[in-house]
Amino acid sequence: MTKQAYVALVTCFNDDETINYKATRAQVRRQVEAGNNIMCAGTNGDFSALTFEEKVRLTEEVVDEVGGRVKVIVNAGMPATFETLKLAREFDRIGVNGIAVITPFFIACTQEGLIRHFSTVADSVKTPVYLYDIPARTQNHIEPETARKLAGHGNIAGIKDSGGAKETLEAYLKVAKDVDGFEVYSGPDHLVLWALENGAAGCISGLGNAMPHVLAGILKAVNAGDLAEAEKQQATFAAFRTDLYALGFAPAMVKRALYLQDASVGASRQPALLPNEEQDDQIAEILRRYRLL
Repeated sequence: MTKQAYVALVTCFNDDETINYKATRAQVRRQVEAGNNIMCAGTNGDFSALTFEEKVRLTEEVVDEVGGRVKVIVNAGMPATFETLKLAREFDRIGVNGIAVITPFFIACTQEGLIRHFSTVADSVKTPVYLYDIPARTQNHIEPETARKLAGHGNIAGIKDSGGAKETLEAYLKVAKDVDGFEVYSGPDHLVLWALENGAAGCISGLGNAMPHVLAGILKAVNAGDLAEAEKQQATFAAFRTDLYALGFAPAMVKRALYLQDASVGASRQPALLPNEEQDDQIAEILRRYRLL
């Protein structure tokens, strides 16, 4: 099976914080040309700062720009099952390749509550649903045994693991090995190659916004069976991650690095971190070091 790379695409904003759809389309083209698939309205896409209507239009714009050349997954997850379901039905209508559902945030959930939440969404759409686990941001974690139970649902196709713990990723990969048709996509950028070598179907990367060709290079090398090249590309990707993320909150650093490459992406909606000159100088130095600026 061919392994797939998705980039958790940034959402571009104008100076007045309205969405810059033209600039977002340009970022879609950049990723498609590099050979990467798209995930929109995710963590790196500022999904929690977008309105319902904006998420629908954003998805329509991305799907239109892609034009079937690569796959598109969109995140529908919200705190309430009610709104998650409404969004998922809209994305189902638009015609995406997958609907990711981040675990509810703010509302504390039991594992049984998570099973009910994800199953309700998966029951209501035709598009394959992907669980999305990022407990550091949502405070709700999909236990591996819960993932195993949900993997038996006919319309739950896999999980995006953004927890960062190799032990959890290993447990999810064990579920994928045991359950036909259930896929694992790795979120942590330092684990891309490790996950692919251990059975992951692919990765969904935020860092790929700033380094799309290196991300695509890892997948290309893996699919070609060239482990030495894959390791070389992964080493570059991981080193860039270490240097960039040392400066602050990862999605904010990715967005700012991309801004310094192309100012049309804009800043993020408030109350996101505001850029400062000293930090920009540090990011620019990192970008020059990796020949990205």
